[in-house]
Amino acid sequence: MSFFEPSNRAKRYQDDLLEFMHSHVYPAEPVYAQQMLEAQDPHHHPAILEKLKAQARSRGLWNLFHPDPEWGAGLTNLEYAPLAEITGRSYELAPEACNCSAPDTGNMEVLTLFGTDEHKEQYLKPLLDGTIRSAFAMTEPAVASSDATNIALRMERHGSEYVLNGRKWFASNALHKNCAVLIVVGKTDPSARPHRQQSMVVVPIDAPGITIIRSLPVFGYEDVRVPAKDLLSAEGDGFAIGQARLGPGRIHHSMRAIGMAERALELLCRRAQSRVTFDMPLSERANIQDWIAEARMDIEQARLLTLKAAWMMDHVGNRAARTEISAIKVVAPNMALRIVDRAIQVHGGAGVTDDFPLAAMYANLRTLRLADGPDEVHKRTIAKHELSRYGVAPAPAYPTAASV
Repeated sequence: MSFFEPSNRAKRYQDDLLEFMHSHVYPAEPVYAQQMLEAQDPHHHPAILEKLKAQARSRGLWNLFHPDPEWGAGLTNLEYAPLAEITGRSYELAPEACNCSAPDTGNMEVLTLFGTDEHKEQYLKPLLDGTIRSAFAMTEPAVASSDATNIALRMERHGSEYVLNGRKWFASNALHKNCAVLIVVGKTDPSARPHRQQSMVVVPIDAPGITIIRSLPVFGYEDVRVPAKDLLSAEGDGFAIGQARLGPGRIHHSMRAIGMAERALELLCRRAQSRVTFDMPLSERANIQDWIAEARMDIEQARLLTLKAAWMMDHVGNRAARTEISAIKVVAPNMALRIVDRAIQVHGGAGVTDDFPLAAMYANLRTLRLADGPDEVHKRTIAKHELSRYGVAPAPAYPTAASV
């Protein structure tokens, strides 16, 4: 028995999800593409998604990410990992169809852990029902937001309200027609210790003072007034809440990236077997076989690291697993990018068209190397952890050729 062999209930979910993908999700992809094309709006919410959501929910493939059986499937991170990977094979449809798409998953976890009863009734329940969407507003255009202590948006207490002033951008989902709420990170006390300056507050997207400036999207906050009761946890807890939110979000992204890599490898193999150049199928050429072999090895290595991180999150907690989470957040998107790039190469000019999902996969994965922290920040985390194992003791003295 494998150490990471899924439980019986996880296997049942995998079987059901795979059948759903083949019978409903993959056939819906061209329908989705056509509906998006006809709408000529990148933020359009096509009808096919609502149809898929209803089908997924009727099959019990709903809120698979949520570990609390009251709110979701009640699966562990280790049990959810292969399911997130499967949804990643059709990343534009399957995650949302199962109500497991970012940034809603992270926001639901935050509201579950830190939201008031009012927040849960007004926002968490509709999010869990899939009737609204949400956005997470942390990144800012004027600061290096990979260091959360740089956040500049001010949240000033005025009686029973907080007044928000500042700018945000890259708030995913913000222009979705069903987006109803933002979780906003800001600075409540610039004089506090660096990791106690930030707070988080729940903000309705239609609150007076919020201005959508452009479809990046960028948000402008000018004297946005939010009731003090909508602060999550307490002042200064924003950084800690952010870390609690980003851990699961990072590994979920990585799980889906492995799913994209699997699909790209399948497309690569099918194309290589069907295309003949100079009287020989591409699949018989040594360099293509090298690519296929390397892809399989890379996927399996990334999958094992993902499963290890998920296992650690389940057994020792997100904080103790932070090095593994950072590692897979770097490894999985880069691995998938290499495989998608080679799949594009095997497809030739067709690979960069919309006739295949590869170009869109590449753009999504390249963006993922920045989302939830750029590669360099995660590498820094890993390096600091590795260096801490050796303290400040001098390096051991090894014999030189002259002293032997």
